[in-house]
Amino acid sequence: MSIASFIDTPAAQRISFVAATGPWQSLYRQLLDEPEPGHPQAREFLQECLQKAARLPCDLPNSPFELADWSLRHHQRVTADYARYLEGRRSGQGRRYFPRKAHALHFLRAVAPTKLVDGAWLYGALPHWRDHRVYPLVRTYLEELGDGVAEQNHVLLYRQLLASQGCEDALELDDALYRQGAIQLALGLLIDEFLPEVIGYNLGYEQLPLHLLISAFELNELDIDPYYFQLHVTIDNGSSGHAAKAVQSVLDNLPRVGDAQAFYQRVMRGYLLNDLGVGSTAVIEGFDLQQELLQMLERKRKVASQVHSDYCRIEGRTVNQWLGSADNLGGFLEALQRNGWIRRDRDPADSRFWRLVQGQGAAMFGVFSPYERQLLHDWIAGQWQPAEQRPPFRARRTSQVATPPDATAQQGELDRERREMLGQLRGLDAYRRECRLIELLSPAQHWTSAGLAATRSFTALMRQPR
Repeated sequence: MSIASFIDTPAAQRISFVAATGPWQSLYRQLLDEPEPGHPQAREFLQECLQKAARLPCDLPNSPFELADWSLRHHQRVTADYARYLEGRRSGQGRRYFPRKAHALHFLRAVAPTKLVDGAWLYGALPHWRDHRVYPLVRTYLEELGDGVAEQNHVLLYRQLLASQGCEDALELDDALYRQGAIQLALGLLIDEFLPEVIGYNLGYEQLPLHLLISAFELNELDIDPYYFQLHVTIDNGSSGHAAKAVQSVLDNLPRVGDAQAFYQRVMRGYLLNDLGVGSTAVIEGFDLQQELLQMLERKRKVASQVHSDYCRIEGRTVNQWLGSADNLGGFLEALQRNGWIRRDRDPADSRFWRLVQGQGAAMFGVFSPYERQLLHDWIAGQWQPAEQRPPFRARRTSQVATPPDATAQQGELDRERREMLGQLRGLDAYRRECRLIELLSPAQHWTSAGLAATRSFTALMRQPR
């Protein structure tokens, strides 16, 4: 499926992380759905985060004029660490992050609340694009949006990645996983008040992390399209990419009149906001296959505890009886093993229970999502490995991202949103037209058909002579 068609399918709309039961989830959704500048809850939340960040150790140099050297050293350290990782893989070491595919899919789901607002911290820079000091930040934001080209829009790419792995279902994620995304959204709404902090956050986020390189390598090995991660490796490069622009933005915005050191202290606090919340490596290290499996089965138990027939009994109890209480789940799995329904550390195809879940004519076909089936598959497989495994240094898989057709060539309902947006713009004066474009470039809308068209229009506006 091409990205052009993906954005107009119901599946795209089903990618949802909004079952908000915690404070950060609720704030995340509110800031995404109601992007009002000066949002009072965003300000209170951001001030609390900055207070916490101020107590963290900071590795930035004392002088902003040393940032270029600091960024270069960081890049060299990361690439040296990656070279050592590759050397270890060549010598036969296993995957560092994702021993099995379920682990990788868990990672993709867990970091989704952050990835689906990629670049949001810079949204508030758009109205100031004529200011040469802010212009590089605007360009960075537009590049996160792919300049309106669907196959380069980071949020759309991540949505398609989730869909390609069957992970577009509504998730029940831990509240802590929404904190970083909420920080990004809050910064984007309050840039007029917190410009130094936004610049500092941007400085930290755009530096190349080691986990990005390793994730791309191992996802490819597991036959998961790594293009989203590869794109960030190239676009964030320290020579001419976002990392270099982030350093330059600090220097360009240092006050020539006033307290430059106070400004830089605020930059440092914004930089430290990157350390709040659950980061990618923490998500990876926190994965527990047994625990994830039990949590998944508990979600199923709540809706399936009375739908099974009573003719099948395991150790004298019906399936409905086993599923009657969350306390029974662990015992149920053990009973399935004792009675030969599940054979651990073997090919899952040898397990009768797996054949009920997967395969032609499976009695429980459709009960489990692709991610849930992968959890079950990897738990059953245990130490078992297929005879033929893909070598880690095989050629990179060809990305499934397809070049979309020319937007002007689309017809009918698929193009209605874009055509209606263009009709709206024709009826507005220059000022209101620009304001409307900026609205459509918000984190919640820029990846839609209208948002992509608006991004192209805004990019063209910036290129006009001033």
